[in-house]
Amino acid sequence: MNGVTGREGTHQHLVNSILKIQEQGGVPVPGGDMLWPDPILVGRDEKKLSALAARTGVKRFTTDLDLALSDSKNEVFFDSSITAMRTTFTRRAIDAGKAIYIEKPTAESTEEAVALYQYAKSKGVKNGVVQDKVLYPGLVKLKYLIDTGFFGTITSIRGDFGYWIFDGFHQRCQRGAWNHVVADGGGMVLDMYPHWAYVIGDLFGDIQGVFTRATTSTKRRVDENGRVYDCDADDTAMSIFELANGQLVQWFSSWAVRVHRRDLWAIQVDGTRGSATAGMTQCHVQSEPQTPRPIWNPDAEPTIDYLAGWSEVPTREPSGNANKAQWELFLKHVAIDAPFRWNLLIGAKGVQLAELSLRSAAEKKWIDVPPLA
Repeated sequence: MNGVTGREGTHQHLVNSILKIQEQGGVPVPGGDMLWPDPILVGRDEKKLSALAARTGVKRFTTDLDLALSDSKNEVFFDSSITAMRTTFTRRAIDAGKAIYIEKPTAESTEEAVALYQYAKSKGVKNGVVQDKVLYPGLVKLKYLIDTGFFGTITSIRGDFGYWIFDGFHQRCQRGAWNHVVADGGGMVLDMYPHWAYVIGDLFGDIQGVFTRATTSTKRRVDENGRVYDCDADDTAMSIFELANGQLVQWFSSWAVRVHRRDLWAIQVDGTRGSATAGMTQCHVQSEPQTPRPIWNPDAEPTIDYLAGWSEVPTREPSGNANKAQWELFLKHVAIDAPFRWNLLIGAKGVQLAELSLRSAAEKKWIDVPPLA
C-alpha cells in the first residue's frame, strides 16, 4: 500500500477497508477459503509510516518501494500517493508483475493514462481503479430506480457537489496543500471529474461532449506546515455534459461553497413519472401523484412545504463502506478471476473527461469527448 499516510489512504483504504476485512475474518470465496490481505505500508517518511503502523497495528512498513515490490508475498500494488507520481510508481509495480489497484486519476494526461492501461495489458497483470462512488448506498438506490423504470422518461439530471475548505489562516484546511497547486496535480477538475465520468457513465451513459467553466475562488492558503502559499488550481467548476443519447447533465463542483442540502453531494433526476434526489447514503423520491401544484405568486408567503412531499427510499440490504466493498471485489478478481469491470481503461476515461473539461474552460468552448479505443 503505497502512499497511504494521507487522509484518503489511511482512513478509507487502510482503516475502513483492509483492516475491516481482517476484522471480519477475510473475504469468503467459493470452496470455503478466505482471502486474507496482509498489508505492507510504503512511503517516503519513515516517521509517518512508523506512527501509522503503530496506530493501526500493521506489522510491516518500509520506505523502500523496490524492496516491497521484490517480495513475492506482496501480490497486489495499491497507490494513493500524489497524482504526479502515480504513473511512475505504477509502472514499476507492473514491471514487478504485481496486480494493480490504484486511486484516480490514474495519470495527469489521457495519453499517459491510456499508455498505462496498454502497458499493464501487455504485461498480463490484472488491474483496477478505485471507482467507489457508484457503490455508495444513495447511488445504489438511485441505480435501482433507474433500472426499474421509476422515472419514466428522464427529463433532467443535475449534480451538486462540494463544501467549504478553510484557507488555514484561522481554521486548519481539511485538504492537503497539493490539492490547490497545479504543479502538484491539484484542482477540482482533475480530482473530481474522473469520479463524475464513471458515476454519470454507470448511471446514465457515456459523456460525448462537455462545456466547462473553472475558477480559483480562494487565492491564498496556509499549508500543513504553517506556510502561506498561492493557489493556482481550480477549486470551483461548472459543466454541461452531453450524453450519447442527447441528454444534457448540469454539474456543479466547488470547495468554496457552504452546504444547504442533506449531504455534501446531491444528484437530482427528474422524469415524466417521478423524481429523485440521491446523496452518499440517502435517496428521496417524489412520484407524479405526490407532486404538488405550485402557482407562482411573489406577493404571498409560500403555502407548500416542498420537502414534505418527498419520501425516503428504504435501505433493504446495508452495503457498508464503498471502498471496502470494491476492495473485496478486486481481491476476488485477483485470487479467483471474479469479474471486475473498473480497469485502467475505465480510469483513462476519467482522465480524458478532466483533461477535456480543463481544455473547454481554457478555450471557453464546447469540446467533443471521443470514445477511447
